[in-house]
Amino acid sequence: MHDYILYGRPGWGSAIVEAQLALYGLPVRLEDVGDLFDSDEARDRVRPVNPLAQVPALVLPDGTPMTESAAITLHLADRTGRDDLVPGPQAPERAAFLRWLVFLVANIYPTFTYADIPTRFVQDAQAADGFLEAVNTHARRLWGIVEGAAGTPWFLGERFSAIDIYLAVMTRWRPGPAWFAENAPLLAGAAARAADLPAVAPVIARHFPPKAS
Repeated sequence: MHDYILYGRPGWGSAIVEAQLALYGLPVRLEDVGDLFDSDEARDRVRPVNPLAQVPALVLPDGTPMTESAAITLHLADRTGRDDLVPGPQAPERAAFLRWLVFLVANIYPTFTYADIPTRFVQDAQAADGFLEAVNTHARRLWGIVEGAAGTPWFLGERFSAIDIYLAVMTRWRPGPAWFAENAPLLAGAAARAADLPAVAPVIARHFPPKAS
């Protein structure tokens, strides 16, 4: 079987797909594209796979490009014929899984897009500061909604899924692990358990190495 090729950057959303590939045991070649915010060269590297110059971007073994982490999540489950990460069509958790997977990528993920470089959307520097604060406040409210739907020990309750992989990565972004521990303990718990899985732990360590004290 030919390798998958995953375009990404340490600490970015490509970690979500990399962890899934590791859990499935699929062969992958990692391509670090560099800083997509600051480098034209980095953007040029990924544009042939994703015209938006965003990661994750995945090239399948047959050469087909795929983008959008939720689409990749569903495709990998189909491709492997496994239901480890995506509940099957008849599974009682299927509807909740699809609902919250799309909620994460359609509602929460864009808050990072808006807040990472707010001047892409608001030109005035002072207005951009207010915009950034509003986006971050909105993101915290959205996370509160997700926390209200969370089960334990995993997001879906007894059923582990790819949503827990998303949480293992996304809870390391704004508003940060300390905020989740205090304000969204169910999400923080599921994220920690997913990050400790043997196949996932090396991926998390590579993307989010412990800070030197």
